[in-house]
Amino acid sequence: MSVNGITNNVAGSYVYTNNEQVATTSSAAEVSSTESVSKVSTAASSGVIYEHDTDTEAATQANANKKVYKQDPQLISKLKADAEARTAQLENIVNQLISGQGKSFSIATGSNLKDFFENLTVDPATKAQAQKDIAEDGYYGVKQTSERIFDFAKALSGGDPDKMEDMRKAFEKGFKQATDAWGSELPDISKKTYEAVQSLFDKYRNEQEEAAKTAAASGAVDPLAQ
Repeated sequence: MSVNGITNNVAGSYVYTNNEQVATTSSAAEVSSTESVSKVSTAASSGVIYEHDTDTEAATQANANKKVYKQDPQLISKLKADAEARTAQLENIVNQLISGQGKSFSIATGSNLKDFFENLTVDPATKAQAQKDIAEDGYYGVKQTSERIFDFAKALSGGDPDKMEDMRKAFEKGFKQATDAWGSELPDISKKTYEAVQSLFDKYRNEQEEAAKTAAASGAVDPLAQ
């Protein structure tokens, strides 16, 4: 046997061996690939998408943890009754102040006395005090009476700007009660007091609106939203 023949036989053996190894490797790769595809197909056909399930579970948990708000009927009734009591209180205060103002005006000027005080005799000291009371800087003067009414309204509102409009309505109602009790038009001093109180309410509302605009522009907390 020649050297070439031996070499060829050896080379043929190696070629055979290599083909067998390649075939084996290729077969293993095909099996592995088939198994991988099979697993993916199985997972897909089963509908299991882990990311989707996680989101669903998180949403379910979030809904379970979400706080449920319920109205408190008893508290609402209490607050409503309290608000009504406060407005009624202001109505009464306004009625008393305006009526007192009108009476002092009548005593000081001698007008309408026969209609309201048929048997009243006004002595000089009483008349002098009444004149002092209805003076511009007096207790029943326009300035003091209007400021007193507004201060009462603001105090009864508890500092809540939204409730001040309710207080305004209470003031108007109380003023009407005083007018009805008077039986005719109230004195000019009372009309001026009415206008002064309305001006104070308007000024307060405008100040609150300006404060809200400034807060919104600066990104600060809106005082009307608190």
